[in-house]
Amino acid sequence: MTLRCLFVDFDSFFASVEQHDDPALRGRPVAVIPVASTTTCCIAASKEAKRDFGIKTGTGVAEALARCPDIALQLARPARYVGVHHQFLDAIQSCIPHGKAASVDEVPCWLIGRERERRNAERIARDIKRALRDIGFGDSLTCSIGIAPNKFLAKTASDMNKPDGLTVIEQADLPHALQGLALRDLCGIGPSMEARLQRAGIATTAQLCAASRDRLRRAWGSIEGERFWLQLQGFDLPERTTQRASVGHSHVLGPELRTFAGMRSVLFKLLAKAAMRLRDESLLAGGMSIAIRFVGMEARFERHLRFAPLDDTPALLELLGRNLQGLERAAHERRWQVKRHPPLSVAVTLVDVSPRIAACGELMADRLRARQASALLDRVNQKYGNNALYMGSMADAVEHNAAPMRIPFQQIPKPALEEESPLHGIEQAPTDAADLLQLRMNQFKVLAEKTHRERAAKRHLPAGAGGWGMPRPIQCGPQPSLF
Repeated sequence: MTLRCLFVDFDSFFASVEQHDDPALRGRPVAVIPVASTTTCCIAASKEAKRDFGIKTGTGVAEALARCPDIALQLARPARYVGVHHQFLDAIQSCIPHGKAASVDEVPCWLIGRERERRNAERIARDIKRALRDIGFGDSLTCSIGIAPNKFLAKTASDMNKPDGLTVIEQADLPHALQGLALRDLCGIGPSMEARLQRAGIATTAQLCAASRDRLRRAWGSIEGERFWLQLQGFDLPERTTQRASVGHSHVLGPELRTFAGMRSVLFKLLAKAAMRLRDESLLAGGMSIAIRFVGMEARFERHLRFAPLDDTPALLELLGRNLQGLERAAHERRWQVKRHPPLSVAVTLVDVSPRIAACGELMADRLRARQASALLDRVNQKYGNNALYMGSMADAVEHNAAPMRIPFQQIPKPALEEESPLHGIEQAPTDAADLLQLRMNQFKVLAEKTHRERAAKRHLPAGAGGWGMPRPIQCGPQPSLF
């Protein structure tokens, strides 16, 4: 009775959901992408795309199209995936109590008593597969299940026979059950760790399994090597408790937002989302990191701030805006040529995170008002959808639907915090011909007014010897200094 963990891994989850919802996609290679751009990468691929074309998570969209010109590219729908995830959790719960989901498509379940006998564990696995089919997904969405002495080996086993597989590794099967795997097939070994192991003379999984506990500790350079050795041997180690160290978001800018104003608006939206998550988890942040990458430049704009712990959106946005002023001056003075090196991606992270209970209440009236305003903002957005109410500085990002809800790989997002609200006027779908006509008239009116303002501004712009004129471009090298 060495079996302790049953690990459920949903096969090609995001792509399989898309194929289930659209029968025309079934049997076809499908890739799920975060934004409609060939410069991004695939965040998921269907069984067909993986098997026939080698397209997987992380494959660039341009490369995926080169390998398979007929691949169906589907924009990610995080809220839908989270909904299906919870349906699957309920189905699994009907067969066996499960642990905390490891990610949106991975669920560990703990075996106790007679469930640890191989025959009973396999029966539970078959019950789970049947329960997933019975909730209405048929064979569109399948899962692969691994059963082993610990979570690490059960997860490894779930990847060994995909799709729709069932693999059992008992204590007596170790280590030979693992020796046919590549080092990178083991959870926790990425490119850098693989290179470190090779420098230590470990190039295969067989050599890894044969290595001593001390040798792996030296290879890892920490006690993590010992933990890895113990897990390879089948020991069931207690879960490590970790405390959140940061809350942040990043986004690759669309072409329409690759200006200073567009970049600033997206950064403000990302920070507002991070602050809302911070408050939802009753945390305070004592610092902020800002990072901006540019097209055609190796140099980045980075700022790392430290401040007294806080969580209110107005104060955080003020700090962010203040630290972007230097970049705005660089653009105004032509030290940063925006058209030549437009902003490409932005990221903002709240760091030095601590529980709110560890801090005292606000004593200053303006700080108290800022926190109350943030609390009101949260209540409205949680009731009517994220960004039903937002700061004016975020308008460009909201208008272009920049930085929408994403699916992180290590946690399940809350749609109430991140899913965009459909309440912004023209975003509401027209219900009949009269509504559609009114919608088009409103859109035309807005466009006409914008065009009129732009023409008026150009008409009254002084030029030549009697006016201000336009400053001549300053010639810069290919890597202008921004700071």
